[in-house]
Amino acid sequence: MIQKILKTAAISVVLVVAPAYALESDRNKPIEIEADQGTLDQKNQTTTFSGNVIIKQGTLYIRSGSVTVSKDASGNQFMKASGNPVKFGQQLDKGGKVDGQANNVEYASDTGVVRLVGNAKVTRGGDRAEGESIVYNTRTEVYTVSGSKAVSGKTGKRVTVVIQPTQK
Repeated sequence: MIQKILKTAAISVVLVVAPAYALESDRNKPIEIEADQGTLDQKNQTTTFSGNVIIKQGTLYIRSGSVTVSKDASGNQFMKASGNPVKFGQQLDKGGKVDGQANNVEYASDTGVVRLVGNAKVTRGGDRAEGESIVYNTRTEVYTVSGSKAVSGKTGKRVTVVIQPTQK
């Protein structure tokens, strides 16, 4: 039972960063989790990993200070990772790699929305998006990048996006 809950927690974390065109073979690889500590609360359906958390599945990796995964009565899963920063990456089927980082990363399975908050950055090949937050809807494949003013109402860092020309 504990192993099943841990696996469910790990899969939730993996879903957070599994971008479109991610390496298909990664899904068939085992999920490996390393941390200084892990806590399972069966009553509240919550699993927490803390202290230099490293999650791997094939070419996919996530590194953070802590990861908490919870499940509600309907089976919806919620993941929160925090670190300084949370880092993730994965090889893509069509070549190249996607990498990202933010101070906090959240994912909700019921909405399919991934939120990267605090110095958020995602790179894919030569393309790059940076801002105070990046929200990615995994269902619609729509990214929203917001600067400091949009997130906190304070002036500061603006959005930066770099898109490389298409190669023929």
